[in-house]
Formats: sequence, structure tokens, C-alpha cells
Amino acid sequence: MEDADKVSQLPTDSAPEVGEDAVTSVGSLVLPPAMTEEERQELQEELLKVEDEIQTLSQVLAAKEKQVADIKRKLGITPLNELKQNITKTWQEVTTSIAYRRTSETLTQASQKATAAFSTVGSAITRKLEDVRNTPGFKSFEEKVETMKTKITPSASLTEAADREDSSAPTESFLSQPDPTAEGDAPMH
Repeated sequence: MEDADKVSQLPTDSAPEVGEDAVTSVGSLVLPPAMTEEERQELQEELLKVEDEIQTLSQVLAAKEKQVADIKRKLGITPLNELKQNITKTWQEVTTSIAYRRTSETLTQASQKATAAFSTVGSAITRKLEDVRNTPGFKSFEEKVETMKTKITPSASLTEAADREDSSAPTESFLSQPDPTAEGDAPMH
């Protein structure tokens, strides 16, 4: 029954708001019957002291962070360099992991098997094309193509003679043309 009396003595609306100072929220609480005014005062002083220490530590941390930034700047360590180092370190950690090694080994084996399979298929296709080329039908077709080629392509001696005639023709035709200024016509002004 005593516990029920203690619960009924606590205020129901004493929950502090977000951001509300702890000291003000403690001041609005009803004192538990076992706490004296002196104990309450000591606790409030201790609370103020801890909050002050937190404030001081925050200021020290901010100063240390600034000091670190200055040292890094003097050393030439930029955020981009740090990012590169972090990525390199992470990559090294990944590549040394068991999962990565197992995956890499599996992919290597698969690649080797695929290469062997493609090589086998390529060899089979090459053999089949050679077999087709050696058939009588293909040989007959090849002979017909060679015959047509020799009929269409002029011989080398005829081609050379035609080239010589074509190269001298423009010079001769140019030399045989009459001079347009020699006709006696005076140029017009």
C-alpha cells in the first residue's frame, strides 16, 4: 500500500519537453519523501558541475579537431587524399577477405573452363570448314570462281600499256590546243 501512496504523489505532467534544461525540469519535480533539501541541493550542484564539464569537453574537442585540420593542411593531407587512402585500405581489406578469395577462385575456374570450351568449339568449326572446303562441290565452285577471275582481270602487259597511253594523252591534248590569246583578239577593258 505504501508503494501506491508514493506513485500517487508523483506528478503526471512532469515529463520534460525536448530540449528543456535538466535543471529546470528537476526543480519542478516533487521531492521524494526520502530526499532532504540538502541532498536535493547537492544533486543539483553535481548536475550543474557535470553539465559544465560536458560543455568544457565539447570546447576542447572542437579545439582539437581544428588542430588536427591545421596539421593535416600543413602536411598536405587533403580530404581527397584521405578518401583515396580510405578506399585503398577498404579495397585491401576486401581483397584479403575469405569471401573475396573464394569468389575470385570460382570466377578464375569458370573463366578457364569457358576458354577451354570456346577453344574446342573454335577447333570444331575450323575442322568442319576444312571438311567443307575439301568436298568436290566446293572445289568445283572454287575452280569456277578462279576461271571467272582470270577472264575478268586483264593481263598485266595489257594493263601497263593502257596506263602508259592514258598518262601521255592529257599532255598531248593540251599541247595540241591553240593558244586563245594568239588569235589576235585584244583583251577587253
